[in-house]
Amino acid sequence: MRRLSLWMRAHPVFGDSLIAGLLFLFDLGAMVSYGDVVTPPTLFFVSLLLIVPVAFRRKYPVGSSYTILGGGVIQLLTHGTLETGLAVRPADFALAVALYTMVAFVGRRPALLYAGWLALGTVVWAVARVGGVPEAVFLVFLVVVIFGFSWALGEFVGARRAYQRELEQRLKLLETERDQQARIAVGEERSRIARELHDVVAHAVSVMVVQADGAGYAIKSQPELAEAAVRTIAETGRQALTELRRLLGVLRQEDQSGTQWAPQPGAADLGDLAENLRAAGLPVRLETSGDLADLPAGLGLGLYRIVQEALTNTLKHAGTGASAVVRVARAGEHVALEVVDDGFGTPHDLVAVSGGNGLIGMRERAGVLGGTLEAGPNPGGGWRVRAVLPVVPS
Repeated sequence: MRRLSLWMRAHPVFGDSLIAGLLFLFDLGAMVSYGDVVTPPTLFFVSLLLIVPVAFRRKYPVGSSYTILGGGVIQLLTHGTLETGLAVRPADFALAVALYTMVAFVGRRPALLYAGWLALGTVVWAVARVGGVPEAVFLVFLVVVIFGFSWALGEFVGARRAYQRELEQRLKLLETERDQQARIAVGEERSRIARELHDVVAHAVSVMVVQADGAGYAIKSQPELAEAAVRTIAETGRQALTELRRLLGVLRQEDQSGTQWAPQPGAADLGDLAENLRAAGLPVRLETSGDLADLPAGLGLGLYRIVQEALTNTLKHAGTGASAVVRVARAGEHVALEVVDDGFGTPHDLVAVSGGNGLIGMRERAGVLGGTLEAGPNPGGGWRVRAVLPVVPS
């Protein structure tokens, strides 16, 4: 049902054609049941002129509405009332649909002009075609109620559409602001880490170079000083490694369980990852080809993290009953990775403001490895992530 609703929103002519078809069937039934004063070809032509534009009311709201109004004028001039006394035909409800369309999709001021023409035509119709003042007053009141309901419904739908447009604009603004803040934060963090790494490495290397030079000069004449210099080099190196680990730890996710000391996963661990996702409720099929055993450690870790993030997004956003396929293939000096699911997926215009950094992280990791990554809705439904990574980065 959701896919059908989205498809009908993308193809409004289809839904409006159903409305036009129903009006034509009801009008055709009225013509067959009651007959008419005018010739059948003229009546049939007027009906088509009133009903057919309804199918294009959302695609061409102004043109279709005034075409329907023209059909009403032709009907009025050709005495198009049923001889049984039925003054309003089913096809005439197309005028109410046109008024609703003008209010909801065009604007209040053009709709007021259109309503004025309808009011004038209603008065002329009541005076010229309806016998008796009480009956004319009643029918005019009935028509006014119908048109008033159409106007009110159009105001409600128009206000809702305006609210949705405003919401979309705010979401785009929030997306822009969030991206700017993310870029600023990333830049500041990288600058801070770069400064700290520079201080640590520059200081340690300077000390080690000076001590190494001193040890070289004193190794023959004063061995005890050379030995002390070597110990200083070793101690300085250990301190530098400790500081480097601490700073690089800022870039890692905190893990209170102590598993940060476990070996980093690689391409050989994709099977375990797929099994864990299956246990979490997401059916995953893993397809691999080529030699993945001798991949560099960094590339294997990158492959694992991209697949992990893509499957996590599938588990979060694909909906119940979705499944995923992971394909990893090595061809020459490149590895191609593809993760495809068959779920509903996240709406394309809301992906960037969902609050997560999954897509950003995957693209960043692929870029660090010298590769490319594409992510977006799959033409056949669902979501697709594809990355191509070089085995030996340039």
